[in-house]
Amino acid sequence: MNATDVIVVGAGPVGLTTALVLTRRGHRVVIVDGQAEGANTSRAAVVHSRTLELLEPYGATGDLVARGVHTPRFTIRDRDRVLVPVPFDGLPTRYPYTLMISQADTEAYLLARLEELGGRVLRPARVTAVAQDATGVTATLADGTVLRAAYLVGADGMHSLVREQAGIGFTGGTYEESFVLADVRLRGGVPKGEVILYFSPDGLVVVAPLPDGMYRIVATVDEAPREPDVAFVQRLLDTRGPEAEPAVVEEVIWGSRFRVHHRIADSYRHGRVLLAGDAAHVHSPAGGQGMNLGIEDAVRLGETLSDVLKGGPDALLDAYAAGRRPVAEKVVRLASRLTALATARAAARPLRNAVLALAGRVPAVRRRLAWQLSGLDRR
Repeated sequence: MNATDVIVVGAGPVGLTTALVLTRRGHRVVIVDGQAEGANTSRAAVVHSRTLELLEPYGATGDLVARGVHTPRFTIRDRDRVLVPVPFDGLPTRYPYTLMISQADTEAYLLARLEELGGRVLRPARVTAVAQDATGVTATLADGTVLRAAYLVGADGMHSLVREQAGIGFTGGTYEESFVLADVRLRGGVPKGEVILYFSPDGLVVVAPLPDGMYRIVATVDEAPREPDVAFVQRLLDTRGPEAEPAVVEEVIWGSRFRVHHRIADSYRHGRVLLAGDAAHVHSPAGGQGMNLGIEDAVRLGETLSDVLKGGPDALLDAYAAGRRPVAEKVVRLASRLTALATARAAARPLRNAVLALAGRVPAVRRRLAWQLSGLDRR
C-alpha cells in the first residue's frame, strides 16, 4: 500500500493547483488522472485577475501572464451596438485585465511548476473505489494499486466518482440549449482588445482573442454538431456577431459541443473526502467563471488542508466546506442571469437592450460588474 498525506483525484487545473499548493507547503501528494498525458483539450480559456493573484505565491502566474492575451475590456453587445462596457484596466490589481489562454496551456504551466517542486501526476490511473475510516482514506485504482492518505480531494469534474462514492448529492438542472465551442482564425469584424458577449434573436455568441492569432467562439444552439466546421461557425457570426464589418472565419482549429448544467454539491465535505472545482459546482460559461472559481477552491482547500496537516483543528475543513458553497451559489446566479439575458425571447429584446444600455452608462454598474467578473469581489 502506498502511503501519502493527500490523494488528489483529477489533474485538470483544479487538481494541479491543489497539489501545487500542498507540495509547495511541504506535504506529500499523489495526484492521479484517468487520461493519458496530452489528452486534454482547450475548453476553458479565461483566467481572471483574482485567479492570477491567488496563483502568484506558488510561482504559477508568471508563465501564464507571459503566454496569454491581456484583454482589458469585456463588452455586452447587440450586434454592433455596445450595451454594457466593462473595463478592467482601472481595477486595483497587478493584473487589470482578463487573461485569455487555452486550458491546455494553463494545465501545462501548472504541471511544469508542480514538477519543479518534485511533484508528478500518476497517469493514466483510474480510481475505481474510495473508502474512508477514522484514520484515513483508501483509493483503489483500476490496476489494483491501493493508495492510502490522511485526506482525499475530488477534483475529478462534473461526473465525479469521488463525489458519488462519498454519497454527496449534486443538486440542480440542465439548460435547454446546447453549446458549441470552437477555436478559429478570423479576419475583420471583431474589435481588438475585448472579450465580447454578443446578443441576438438567434442566441448568444462569445468571441474572445487567444494567443497565436486565434479566437475562441462559444455559442448557444438548439443542437450543436459534434465537430463544428467553418460554414457552421460562419453562420453563427453572420447571424449574431458584427454586422457593419462582418468577421470571416478562415479556419477552425478545434471544435466541440457540450450541454451546460447548473448544479452545486450538497456538501463540499464528507469526512476525509473533500470536493473542489467542477466536482462541486457547474454552471453556464457566461462570464468565464468556472475554472477560476475552481482554482480559487483549490488554493483555499490546499492552504486549509496544509494547516490541518500541520496540527490545526479539523473544524477548519468544515469552514472551507461551509464557506465555499455560498460563493458558488453567487457565481451560479451571475452566470445564469447573463445566460437568461442573452437568450431572452425576440419580443423582449428591445426592452432588454434599452435597460442594459441605460445601466451601461452608470459608472457604478460598470465597476460592480468588473469586480464581479474579475473575482476581486471575493478577495
